[in-house]
Amino acid sequence: MSQGDDEDVVGKTSEGLQVELFHPDTDRETGDRNIQTLGVDVHSRVFPISCLVIALFIGLTLGFRSQAAGMFTAIQTGIAAVAGWFYILSVNVFIIVVLYFALGKYGSIRLGGVEAEKEFSDFSWVAMLFSAGMGIGLMFFSVAEPVFHFGSVPPFFDGVQDGSAAAAGVAMATTFFHWGIHPWAVYALVGLGLAFFSFNRGLPLTFRSIFWPLLGERIYGWPGDVIDILSVIATLFGLSTSLGIGVQQINAGLTTLSGQFLSTTIPQSVWVQVGLIGIITVIATLSVAAGLDGGVRRLSEFNVYLMLMLLGAMLIVGPTLYVLANFVTSLGTYIGVLPELSFWSQTGGGSTWQSGWTIFYWGWWISWSPFVGMFIARISKGRTVRGFVFGVLLVPTLFSFFWMATFGGSALFIELETSGSLVAAVNADVATAIYEMFSFYQLAVPLSLLAVVLVVTFFVTSSDSGSLVIDHLTSGGKHDVPAAQRIFWAVIEGVIAAVLLIGGGLEALQTASITAGLPFTLVLLLMCYTVYVGLANELRIMESDAFAEWMERLGDRDSVVVEDDSIAVASADDSEASPGDD
Repeated sequence: MSQGDDEDVVGKTSEGLQVELFHPDTDRETGDRNIQTLGVDVHSRVFPISCLVIALFIGLTLGFRSQAAGMFTAIQTGIAAVAGWFYILSVNVFIIVVLYFALGKYGSIRLGGVEAEKEFSDFSWVAMLFSAGMGIGLMFFSVAEPVFHFGSVPPFFDGVQDGSAAAAGVAMATTFFHWGIHPWAVYALVGLGLAFFSFNRGLPLTFRSIFWPLLGERIYGWPGDVIDILSVIATLFGLSTSLGIGVQQINAGLTTLSGQFLSTTIPQSVWVQVGLIGIITVIATLSVAAGLDGGVRRLSEFNVYLMLMLLGAMLIVGPTLYVLANFVTSLGTYIGVLPELSFWSQTGGGSTWQSGWTIFYWGWWISWSPFVGMFIARISKGRTVRGFVFGVLLVPTLFSFFWMATFGGSALFIELETSGSLVAAVNADVATAIYEMFSFYQLAVPLSLLAVVLVVTFFVTSSDSGSLVIDHLTSGGKHDVPAAQRIFWAVIEGVIAAVLLIGGGLEALQTASITAGLPFTLVLLLMCYTVYVGLANELRIMESDAFAEWMERLGDRDSVVVEDDSIAVASADDSEASPGDD
């Protein structure tokens, strides 16, 4: 037997170990209830019901357009008042749970099994984390949020004067709070659960699979269908929020650039934004048709290079020393106030600050979690639980902090040192904030152009990733489905983003995230328990005599023989019970 054949045999035997010891005893197969007709391969319940809910939302929003804005406002205010505390408590629970998994005895468990290898390099993995995670948000809020909190200090920091040097520090610390470990803990929990139950248990890559410890084979019935439908709705609205925010910033950038170089200035309007969504969605469909490796991975890596170019240029032309000092100071403030700020819930006083910022963000991150979590799960096979959790929690968080400190710090320097007017600009139009900041520095036009290109590529990668994820959910967890289905979902994402902009602009986008995230928070809380049960069972099997016996056989290649392309493991006693019988 050649070395290549020998390695292939051992690989198959390793896979047999995973199936024999770790996969649940079920005859069900991924996509066995799918409808396969007219070139589509979709789940018989999840796909049509999800489409019906989406169509109903679009019809009601467009049909009652004049009432939509007021309705969105009332919903957002009501949810924040009644369930704000629930969001705050839940996100902190998610942090505690994922840290427990990583730091404890489950940290050494490998996603995909003991012999699993990494599918993507560390660089590609991190690049795709950013492109799927929050790239558009980093561009949209990196200047606007610190400047807003500088001009109007959050109620938590009562006593700090608006517009002061101290306000600059707390403004950045508050921004770090919203973009730090809290959102990435949500993504880590979802990604870990999906990756574990798909790669280690051989179940479909959908949310229903995470609930196998509670539901068993009922995940293939209505309980599982409801879970996946909620996942689809949450994903669509969370993703559409990001796409809507992104296209507003693209519009603002084109308005700025056209005013300097064209005889006609491109206006900032909803209908221009709807047109831009249409154009960029066409580009996204071309990329999504290329698949995960051919389209999403390459474009994600390109995004990282663009981000580093823009970041480096801003550090050079901006107040470098102030940015670095502000980064260190704000990081210290963030760490110092994190325990108390994490559990702080605004009550009384008539202020709506927390509902417009923290509650919106927590709802946004939760509604995004099916999309980002499933995408992270899809690219994370072969990583240990500890490496996965700390990779997802720390690397994007630290980069996001430095990004915010660079752009937000450059904006705060203008306010403190040059008597700028960015606070007024942000209050007038959040989407223009970054371009207004660029105008105070050298290379304003190249920076603005690069920012527009970067938001466009983030739009495309977010749409691509979201389409792949939603297609997994609505095809019963299948990985290889017709490209037309991914293209369909890319178009639907653009349509919902356009409808939300028409129905109420930024406030409608915020409301969609908060509303979709609320019921899904309950799903995530249940997930904490089911992932714990799954990991505990995995560790119990890994510590069993049957597992030790299998590993001993895998280590001895001479004990592996090939018989008619099937794998057989020789043993001293042919009557020995199989490990699965233990």
